[in-house]
Amino acid sequence: MHVQEWLDTVPAVAVYAVVGLVIGLESLGIPLPGEIILVSAALLSSQHAGIDPVILGVCASAGAVIGDSIGYAIGRKGGRPLLAWLGRKFPRHFSEGHVATAERSFQKWGMWAVFFGRFVALLRIFAGPLAGVLRMPYWKFLTANVLGGILWAGGTTAVIYYVGIVAESWLKRFSWLGLVAAVLIGLTSVLVLRRRARSALPGQAAAEPEPVPATD
Repeated sequence: MHVQEWLDTVPAVAVYAVVGLVIGLESLGIPLPGEIILVSAALLSSQHAGIDPVILGVCASAGAVIGDSIGYAIGRKGGRPLLAWLGRKFPRHFSEGHVATAERSFQKWGMWAVFFGRFVALLRIFAGPLAGVLRMPYWKFLTANVLGGILWAGGTTAVIYYVGIVAESWLKRFSWLGLVAAVLIGLTSVLVLRRRARSALPGQAAAEPEPVPATD
């Protein structure tokens, strides 16, 4: 069964809970399809009067922020042995190469890595635990975490919701051609946002001096 079809069979409150839980677990370091769940639920909200996109966006944002914060606490307490354990449990996502790449990103870009990392699948999983392992000051982490989480979760929900509304309207007027055009517009919007998030990190690195190691 497709994700959206499954979500359509459960009550609205369960949809909110599933979205918040999956995104929260992904954010604390467990590789789960948080973005797929969010996109499917947002599209469903445009077709299902019982699912409020605002509540959905709030739940998704809360899951992202809370999950990242728990991941930070776990990373701060577990340290590098935690990364080694995650590498054994999830070698595809937490291989030594991926850890090294993410660590360089955090050491160079600090808060920007947490903020823009929310839009990049791999960094979205790493952000919380790795920021804790590297002992980034919590206030810096929390600021970037809240802003990035709200913009990613709320923005994705809004874009996909309105794409669904436009698709339904166009579908009535222009048959399946409207649906195809609306889906293409939505996908293009998500891809452009993701591309900008990826390119913004190197630009920020060039503009900033070498970082000073974070201290408590």
